[in-house]
Amino acid sequence: MASTQSTPDLEEEETAVETARRQLERAAAHLDVDEGVIERLRHPKSVHRFTVPVERDDGTMEVYTAYRAHHDNVRGPYKGGLRYHPGVNEEECVGLAMWMTWKCAVMDIPFGGGKGGVVVDPKDLSGDEKERLTRRLAQELRPVIGPMNDIPAPDMGTDPQTMAWFMDAYSMQEGETCPGVVTGKPPSIGGSYGREEAPGRSVGIVTEQVLEHYDMDPADTTVAVQGFGSVGANAARYLDDLGASVVAVSDVDGAIYDPDGLDTNDVEGHDERPGMVSGYDAPETLANEELLTLDVDVLIPAAIGNVLTGENARDIQADIIVEGANGPTTSTADQIFEEKGIPVIPDILANAGGVTVSYFEWLQDINRRKWTLERVNEELETEMLRAWNAMKAEYEVRDVTWRDAAYIVALKRVAEAHGARGLWP
Repeated sequence: MASTQSTPDLEEEETAVETARRQLERAAAHLDVDEGVIERLRHPKSVHRFTVPVERDDGTMEVYTAYRAHHDNVRGPYKGGLRYHPGVNEEECVGLAMWMTWKCAVMDIPFGGGKGGVVVDPKDLSGDEKERLTRRLAQELRPVIGPMNDIPAPDMGTDPQTMAWFMDAYSMQEGETCPGVVTGKPPSIGGSYGREEAPGRSVGIVTEQVLEHYDMDPADTTVAVQGFGSVGANAARYLDDLGASVVAVSDVDGAIYDPDGLDTNDVEGHDERPGMVSGYDAPETLANEELLTLDVDVLIPAAIGNVLTGENARDIQADIIVEGANGPTTSTADQIFEEKGIPVIPDILANAGGVTVSYFEWLQDINRRKWTLERVNEELETEMLRAWNAMKAEYEVRDVTWRDAAYIVALKRVAEAHGARGLWP
């Protein structure tokens, strides 16, 4: 659907909260939702700020700041990542928590949105220091988290080992083993098989549906993937196995390109072996920015946010964009793609495999019954197809963008839950 708005020459930086509220209002314009519900959803239910003292290896003490934002829990416990990053701040946590509300709702998972983090560069911490930080953080967060209240998961700077420490510290304080307090744990202590691969796998599943929708044969489809980490590598390998030609991938150091297609199983991901991608023996090497503007059928930005901007959007030659990373497309770029007629499949659906398998993990933990990898993958595909069909139905009926269609699905479900539960007097 072409936009009639003019595109600004210069792009103003937009915070995560501003973006989340703008997306809420765009979806609300298509629905008959009580304004009181919309007003409630513009704001987080609560934001918690903590100080986390940690003894460094040299005996000195450092005090870190941590946040945990709770946006909405009308459909179930808060759910969202816990990141260690120097850029963590309150507004970012609130905005990301809002996105988690929409992501859980578009997948029809009975969770609400939460997000949090510690203002720290994990590269500056030794392994022992990271463990002490995590265990103390679990103690500080204990009053506001729990298997039926708020369930953190890995995010930037955290991993399954971090979740293992967190779960252990929480369990020690509770006096019983509580595997359901976090997801993304190692399988040996209640983690789910397939959790780490799930976001990339869901990107692959959704891309397959997009190709079918636009009558594109995977065998004739070229794909470029920016960010060959956990999400990008698993998405690329899924599409490679499907028969698509993955012609370019990248890591933080640069990109490699082969017009005849790369063997994605031979190229090790950045998480598997840092530096392998840019050091791989490929016909051509490119800068990361060049990969984004390649003439391909499908572009998958799967690295970091805000890589498709007002500055480079008009240079994008891909026919379709599938968002693997969270928030890779700025508002200005979104508008330009709408004008150019380039479909953008939103992150809240495409990479939702992570939270979906986190939900599976939580179910396994509270029921004390482990699923096989085959069952996890089958259930994931079922849920992704159900969510895809719900978004597709709104897209076709309302003549909106794919992003707006996803938010309409999510808002409709959240608003219905608020209407059913009502407002406490």
